[in-house]
Amino acid sequence: MTATRVDTEVLRRLPKAVLHDHLDGGLRPATLVELAASVGHTLPTTDPDELAAWYFEAANSGDLVRYIGTFEHTLAVMQTREGLLRTAEEYVLDLAADGVVYGEVRYAPELMLKGGLTLPEVVETVQEGLAAGMAKARAAGTPVRVGTLLCGMRMFGRTREAAGLAVAFRDAGVVGFDIAGAEDGFPAADHLDAFQHLRDESVPFTIHAGEAYGLPSIHQALQVCGAQRIGHGVRITEDIVDGKLGRLAAWVRDRRVALEMCPTSNLQTGAATSIAGHPITELKDLGFRVTLNTDNRLVSGTTMTREMSLLVEQAGWTVEDLRTVTVNAVKSAFLPFDERRALLEDVVLPGYAAVL
Repeated sequence: MTATRVDTEVLRRLPKAVLHDHLDGGLRPATLVELAASVGHTLPTTDPDELAAWYFEAANSGDLVRYIGTFEHTLAVMQTREGLLRTAEEYVLDLAADGVVYGEVRYAPELMLKGGLTLPEVVETVQEGLAAGMAKARAAGTPVRVGTLLCGMRMFGRTREAAGLAVAFRDAGVVGFDIAGAEDGFPAADHLDAFQHLRDESVPFTIHAGEAYGLPSIHQALQVCGAQRIGHGVRITEDIVDGKLGRLAAWVRDRRVALEMCPTSNLQTGAATSIAGHPITELKDLGFRVTLNTDNRLVSGTTMTREMSLLVEQAGWTVEDLRTVTVNAVKSAFLPFDERRALLEDVVLPGYAAVL
């Protein structure tokens, strides 16, 4: 059976794993409206449906900086304990409803301090909300495990501090680290002290690279900073000519470096021109460890089910292809090996076997 013959509801039930998804990019529109009213923040509209449409339209500018600018409103309602608890809990429940069995959620604690919370309090509060969501999902019969990636913002000077938080909370649900924000003009190597601290403490990390900037960004993330995964990485194709891999592309493929690819988001930021022509398909076919992700569900108006559907409908993907990227994601999760293996053998592979 090919995925072209599988309806959306079947795709929704398939077990999914998402490695690249931002907490502040995935709020429910109705929640955003309610929380904004409670803190006195003005939104473009107070109608949830109109707000969702505004986000999607604003994000389709083809400009990464403008895309990032849409987070002004979500961050405005994530400065209090109440806002963080609710958004974290609902984040988990929304993943569970979409068939996600493992997720890694990322956010930058330094962007959530305007309400008086300290950095540790932000992390503790988000973890409390995530735990509540996981308990409710488990009770509802749709268990999902969510690990946290703490982000440092590459435009600012607190990445070493954020890395320290990742180390401090490594046994409390934080599974790794990332740097985020505008890529062009803010090289990852400016934050080597943060990455060195993470290496010293054996905490894994990923780096946004190869989205708004090209091969030098990917090379620096891997060979200078030591990233274990690459966020996006779509421009690795610049090192592939007629199917022949250059040295950097070969390194990424041969060392099984996971590429956290986000098709809809990449269209919005101009990193790709179409779903049919998105590099994820070529890279999958060439044997790269590509993973499928949502990036920002509110901003991109998407879900994992929608991303899968788009690839099926516009790029000819099959259920086997979807299984491949899901297995890739679980293999590359920042989890202990035995836990990854159990997730694959007990949940993911049986879930796909029931469809194939």
